[in-house]
Amino acid sequence: MKLLLDEHYSPEIAEQLRRRGHDVVAVQERDELRGTGDPELWDRAVAEARAFVTENAADFMPLVRANVAAGGQFFGVIFSSSRSLPRSRSTIGVFVKQLDSLLRERPADDALAGRVIWLSRG
Repeated sequence: MKLLLDEHYSPEIAEQLRRRGHDVVAVQERDELRGTGDPELWDRAVAEARAFVTENAADFMPLVRANVAAGGQFFGVIFSSSRSLPRSRSTIGVFVKQLDSLLRERPADDALAGRVIWLSRG
């Protein structure tokens, strides 16, 4: 499975996951994606067959619903919550551990196709 990390995630998460052998990119690492609207990020994730990692459920759940209603395909959305898994320098390792585990358990590109899951600190 390949991942695209939303703009609010540190690119260090993507770097550490790549060092572990995973195909992960962060929006912040790609000039053409920084500042891009959510629908365009959604389209890019779909075009690149990447699951999208975000804590922006308010904007992305409507995109998921619209995609499903239209019979479209997507490669998964992985939500996190700033309450249960806050983003900070001190939690980068937690994100890396959680995502590494998920990627190892589900290596196929379509492992989360059409699905939405939530990360937790667990």
